[in-house]
Amino acid sequence: MCHPSWGRARAAAQRLTDLARLRRVRDRLDREYAQPLNVEALARGADMPAGQLSRQFRLAYGKSPYAYLTSRRVERAMALLRGGHLGVTEVGCPTPGIFDTRFTQLAGMSPSAYRRQTPGAPRPA
Repeated sequence: MCHPSWGRARAAAQRLTDLARLRRVRDRLDREYAQPLNVEALARGADMPAGQLSRQFRLAYGKSPYAYLTSRRVERAMALLRGGHLGVTEVGCPTPGIFDTRFTQLAGMSPSAYRRQTPGAPRPA
């Protein structure tokens, strides 16, 4: 018969392993946010089922992997719009309509309005 503390230690070790996997997934999302990514590919890379990855990622970071990726893309778009280096249509993602909707949800205004309200940002010619 195993001592009860062994089971707790084993569960704690598994939790640390899972957190390390989730951190690698989050780091990949941060690095490769401009690439097309999906939960299935992320789960394969983390050696986890996609459903488990989504549940654990949400528990650890407060949002799904897709929501985290979208937030990362919007943050990058906001930085590009502030810098004035690119136009509104050049900072989106593969589906501009969805990107505009998410940008508006996260930033509180459309990408075009955000650009207009950013002080000192050069306007495209």
